Amino acid sequence: MYRSPSEMSIAIKTPNEIEKMRVAGRLAAEVLDYIEPHVRPGVTTAELDRLCHDYMVNVQGTVPAPLNYAPAGYQPYPKSICASVNHQVCHGVPGDKALKKGDIVNLDITVIKDGWHGDTSRMFIVGDASILAKRLCAVTYECLWLGIAQVRPGAHLGDIGHAIQRHAEANGFSVVREFCGHGIGRQFHEEPQVLHYGKPGNGAELRPGMIFTIEPMINAGKAAISELPDGWTIVTRDRSLSAQWEHTVLVSEAGAEVLTVSPGMPAKPAKLG
Repeated sequence: MYRSPSEMSIAIKTPNEIEKMRVAGRLAAEVLDYIEPHVRPGVTTAELDRLCHDYMVNVQGTVPAPLNYAPAGYQPYPKSICASVNHQVCHGVPGDKALKKGDIVNLDITVIKDGWHGDTSRMFIVGDASILAKRLCAVTYECLWLGIAQVRPGAHLGDIGHAIQRHAEANGFSVVREFCGHGIGRQFHEEPQVLHYGKPGNGAELRPGMIFTIEPMINAGKAAISELPDGWTIVTRDRSLSAQWEHTVLVSEAGAEVLTVSPGMPAKPAKLG
């Protein structure tokens, strides 16, 4: 069967490599379990970063993948986690501003264990929040799982993006297009790119052994984004709220296996079955 160059560059992990990815994924998710009780009004995102860093390094024996990560054209990322608050879409750099009641914050964790990466993120509601904020977080989580539900051998990347886009837009929200999910393994970012919009049947065909992230970024307002002067933090151009959830997913013979699982991870949305 003919495969495009992009498809041929997508790594197929061996059973041994998949097991190492299960370990890395579980450890990444356990950082989010650990930090959840600390996400409260009055805490700074810098303090959350410090706590996560110490837990990763001293308790888990993992390496925080974001720290000093410097893809082409970027300055090294200065922190061990990403913390994106309210209208920040992704790659928020932790700082000294305290969280307040009503904020929503995405904490994005990537650890390296024995050379393999685990990558996951969750939304946290600080205290209580507006109906819009809670609905945005819930719909974005549904988008994540609707995308995961498309993952099976013989499906296509476009099936994932279409399911996410359809649900987000049906609820009056918009999908950020400049950032996407990605293959992951020994490298933080590998092929393929996993868009969160698209058409069914388009894109690379999914095969058992592929591992990638699905991480929809959904805005309450328009999809347009801007970059802050720090060179990393992405915000909504209209300053509307943004939410993101992320799992690392394996294409298995049976369908999809979520690798970023932990005892404290939120349950799959009930209405999705």
